[in-house]
Amino acid sequence: MAWLQKRPQTSEAVQFYTLGQNKTILLVGLGNPGSKYNLTRHNSGFMCLDYFVTKTDSLSDWIDKKDLHCVLSSGRLGDSQVIAIKPSSFMNLSGQAVQATANFYKIPPDRIVVVHDELEINFGQIRSRTGGSSAGHNGIKSISDLIGEDYGRIRVGIGPKTPDQIDSATFVLQQFSDQEKKQLPLLYREVNAILSEYIYGGQLTHETRNFLL
Repeated sequence: MAWLQKRPQTSEAVQFYTLGQNKTILLVGLGNPGSKYNLTRHNSGFMCLDYFVTKTDSLSDWIDKKDLHCVLSSGRLGDSQVIAIKPSSFMNLSGQAVQATANFYKIPPDRIVVVHDELEINFGQIRSRTGGSSAGHNGIKSISDLIGEDYGRIRVGIGPKTPDQIDSATFVLQQFSDQEKKQLPLLYREVNAILSEYIYGGQLTHETRNFLL
């Protein structure tokens, strides 16, 4: 399928606005910037969105947008203009990038979908929904504080915490286990499918998906 092919490299993002029947969608991946956080559980959102951008031929390469506090990719998929971002700030300030980008491109909360890790969901499961509390996730709390709660979430399971007595903040900042790393491509492909279904179908289904056999 065409959206599984990477487009030629481009040098800059095109600025998109909602015009006529077209709509602009904002996709957000959450994580912490810097190589020391690569493959950590808390960076699941970054990792999934990186895969989506790489595999979608109509999206540009990442561009640093300091004024929007993020790196950004953009392009057209079907009838939608898609803006994908990864905040450049640390997790607890993620809302700054989401608010700035949504304001600049005039994107309402109901056209925003955030991909993030969720400790209360086991690895192998992905849950999607619109709205809800932060469940203690600092990135989601930051976003909700600035734009409200009525945006979509794709919650990537990273639990259960092992060993049980480990501090949650320490666990989420650890890299995935060797076995989990082998299974990450299955995670990426499932999130890729959910995002594509949302973009082309127009709705984020409230559901749980299992990507491990």
